[in-house]
Amino acid sequence: MEPVLRVHNITKRFGLNVANDHISFDLKPGEVHALLGENGAGKSTLMNVIYGVYGADEGEIFVRGTQAAISSPKEAIALGIGMVHQHFMLIPAFTVAENIILGMKKELRLDMRSVEAQILEASRKYDLQVDPHALVSTLSVGQQQRVEILKVLFRGAKILILDEPTAVLTPQETEELFKILRHLKEGGVSVIFISHKLNEVMSISDRVSILRRGKITGCFEDLSECTPQVLASAMVGRQVSLGVEKSVKAPGACVLSLEKLCVSDEGKHPVIRDFDLSILAGEIVGLAGVDGNGQSELIKGITGLLPITSGRLTLDGTDLTGKTPRDFIDAGLGHIPEDRHKQGLVLSMSVRENLFLETIQNKPYTKGHVLQKKAMDRKAAELAQFYDIRAASLELDAASLSGGNQQKIIVGRILDQNPKLLIAAHPTRGLDIGATEFVHQCILQARERGCAVLLISTELDEILEVSDRIAVIYEGRCMGVLDAAEATRDSVGLLMAGVREPQTA
Repeated sequence: MEPVLRVHNITKRFGLNVANDHISFDLKPGEVHALLGENGAGKSTLMNVIYGVYGADEGEIFVRGTQAAISSPKEAIALGIGMVHQHFMLIPAFTVAENIILGMKKELRLDMRSVEAQILEASRKYDLQVDPHALVSTLSVGQQQRVEILKVLFRGAKILILDEPTAVLTPQETEELFKILRHLKEGGVSVIFISHKLNEVMSISDRVSILRRGKITGCFEDLSECTPQVLASAMVGRQVSLGVEKSVKAPGACVLSLEKLCVSDEGKHPVIRDFDLSILAGEIVGLAGVDGNGQSELIKGITGLLPITSGRLTLDGTDLTGKTPRDFIDAGLGHIPEDRHKQGLVLSMSVRENLFLETIQNKPYTKGHVLQKKAMDRKAAELAQFYDIRAASLELDAASLSGGNQQKIIVGRILDQNPKLLIAAHPTRGLDIGATEFVHQCILQARERGCAVLLISTELDEILEVSDRIAVIYEGRCMGVLDAAEATRDSVGLLMAGVREPQTA
């Protein structure tokens, strides 16, 4: 079959950095073709070239056999190419229908009833059940992704680019997405699927191409003869451990104690109710739960970002109830936030500056209110080397780095402070297999030093593999705490659904 999309010798440079180096790649009709590679391998750059966000420096693009000069997303859409970005491009205050037609209709007066009827018909056709009248701000992450997919299909896309589509989805939402993709394949839609989750790639893909350091290094045509381990090694260029190995370690004294903790959201609505939990020195407690059950509010309560309405919080014996975020940091709290863009980095600041966000006021980086550039340069270079932060220059804006390298900035600067308590919220979200392995090792090393760790993740496999004990949150309450060695997907899954409450470990 003639490919519906073919790129030939695509090269894209950013200054001296060659992001895409003579890449050739094709997409067949009605297939899901996965593109695997480490963070910074050039996957998103290639997709942005195909979608017209960037112009290629060299090479050609052919759509259905005809060479195409794509200089903007508008031209890509006209050719039937649609892209769903990792970070959704939706306006929360608008309805589903308003988001879908935004920038599409030119009439001064729109018949919204007719538009909503067309959108409803399209949602049924593509098996993407959404309410055209609903405000996007009221939708779950999975529902928002359906809106993004429907938005490009409504514009006539037959080539769909999905960039890390499952990074923020629950396992249930991921399975729903895969049902949708299989339905779209049957309807003749071709999909480029970018993901770091190897089991998902094996489940949904027809072919897999490997992108490493800006070059296509191979293509797996028959996945029945392939394994996740083979894909991981091809992607990273070395043997990678897909499991987590941790030593047996007796925990120490209690570091974090939550007693009947209650936290309200920013609208003063109660979210966390009578939450009891303790974490000991040298242990990792994983917090499992379907996203949206109060994890964000619990994190903000524990880090001082939301007021505790009742109950008590002590850190290393000090009562911090009602204290400020700076008090928490000074008491030994380290926090890897759940959203690295909104909470973890100042994207317009340099890599070097981002490495000192919590410590900039400390000696030797500041003396007499004057920044000590040499001391900062030495420390920044040390952290960049130790945590393998790959940047052409530490003076580059953090926004210019890949997601994995952005996460390494946060992990490096937090763990370098040797916290007594580490709150690690979704620390590997959107990371490739190599970066995930590295972050897990950093967390385990903190555990070895005696740090108490609260690991929050919607990835149940990550919780089961990394944790010593597992707490489960459901509708803002702690449903129970299990010994990780005895926990199973089923036992944790039942608690995540609020089905039963076993004896607390």
